Amino acid sequence: MNKLKSEIIEVLDLHDIMPPDFNFDTPLFVEGLGLDSVDALEIVVLMEKTYNIKIEDPRDRRTALYNIRSIAEYITKHQN
Repeated sequence: MNKLKSEIIEVLDLHDIMPPDFNFDTPLFVEGLGLDSVDALEIVVLMEKTYNIKIEDPRDRRTALYNIRSIAEYITKHQN
């Protein structure tokens, strides 16, 4: 999961944030890191390119992208 944290920080170009600055259960959107919908799309693209994972149902995005733990669990569950 630390690798995933680093990848998200890099793809979102979050210069002010380091992996130790937040934990696996820190919410990514609104509260927590305060990411927005554009950031969500970039995380989805990261998941597709790096892990070959697509979130087919847009309704799943809210729960899958809630925090680092939920993203890691979604990747693990949907990898072939």
